[in-house]
Amino acid sequence: MTPRIRPMALAAAFAATILGPLPALADPSHDLAPAHGGVVVEARHVVYELVAKADRLQLHLRDHGKPMPVAGVSARLTLLTGTQKQEATLQAVGDRLEATGSFNVAAGTKVVAVVSRNGKNLGTARFAL
Repeated sequence: MTPRIRPMALAAAFAATILGPLPALADPSHDLAPAHGGVVVEARHVVYELVAKADRLQLHLRDHGKPMPVAGVSARLTLLTGTQKQEATLQAVGDRLEATGSFNVAAGTKVVAVVSRNGKNLGTARFAL
C-alpha cells in the first residue's frame, strides 16, 4: 500500500467497526408484526393494523410501538373485492376503531382506509387481504 492509501483503508476499517452493529440497535417501534392477528402497514410514521372479519372490521393504530389514542378519530374504509365495492365507517371503541355489520373480506380483497381526527386527515393506509 502506498502511504496515501493506508490512512484511507484505516478510516474505512474504523467506520465499519463502529457502524457495523447499528442494525442491531434499530428502533423496535417500527416492528410490523401484527399484534392483533391482522394485516399491518405503515404510512406517515403510523402503523395501521386491520383485523377484517365477515361481521367486524377493526383498525388498530400504533405510533412508535405504542397504541395511539383514538378519541376523536374515525376512519372510512373502502373494500374492493373483484368488481364489488363496499364502504364502512369505523368509530372509536376502546383502544381501536371498529365497525360491525356484514363485510366481504375474501382473500384478495383490497382495502383503503382514510383516517381522520376531528375532521382533519391523519393518513391513508392500503391493505391487501
